[in-house]
Amino acid sequence: MTRSRSGDPEPPRARRRWAGHAVAVWGFAFAVPSFYWALGGTAGATTTISPSLVRLLEEQVTWFVVTLWATGTLKVVGGLLGLALARGPWGRTADRLLQFAAWGAAVLLFWHGAAFVVQGVLAGTGALDLPADFLPVLPWYTYLWGPWFAAGGLLFAVAARAHLARMPDPRGGTVAAAIGGAGALLLSAAALAAGVG
Repeated sequence: MTRSRSGDPEPPRARRRWAGHAVAVWGFAFAVPSFYWALGGTAGATTTISPSLVRLLEEQVTWFVVTLWATGTLKVVGGLLGLALARGPWGRTADRLLQFAAWGAAVLLFWHGAAFVVQGVLAGTGALDLPADFLPVLPWYTYLWGPWFAAGGLLFAVAARAHLARMPDPRGGTVAAAIGGAGALLLSAAALAAGVG
C-alpha cells in the first residue's frame, strides 16, 4: 500500500488517478494534428486521412478549417476534463457535470473508434465496398485512428469510474453518468442512421 503526502496509507482508489492524467495526455496529443492542419500544414494528412478531407485541407476550405480548430479545442477540453477527473472530487454539482461529460465522451469516442475498426475489417474481408480512393488510407483508420479513438473512450471510462469512487455521495454521479452515456449512445446511433461520421 502506498502512502499519501501526509504519511497516511493511501487507499487503492486514490491511486487510480493515473487514468485522468492519461486522458489529459491523450487529449492534448490528439489536439496537435488538428491545430497543425488548421494552420495549413499537410504533413501526415496525405497518407493517413481520407482523400476528400485532404482536398478540403489543401484548399483551406473555410468551414473545414473552422471544424479543425473546433475539434482541436474539444480535444484540449477533453484533456482538461481528464485533469479535473484526476484531481476531484470538486463538489456535488461539479462532480455530476464531470460524470455526465466524461461518460458522454467515453461512449462517443469508443463508438467512433470501434466503427472505424469494424468498417476496416469488413472492407478488408470484402463484405463492405468503399470508394477506391479511400482504400490506400483504410489501414490508418483501421489500425491507428480507430484504436486511438477507442482507447480515448476507454481511458475516459476508467477515469470517470475512479472519480466516481472518490465522490462522497456517488449516487447522483451514477445518474449523471448514465444520462451522459445514454445521450451519447443515442447521438451516435442517430449519426450512424443519418450516415454522418
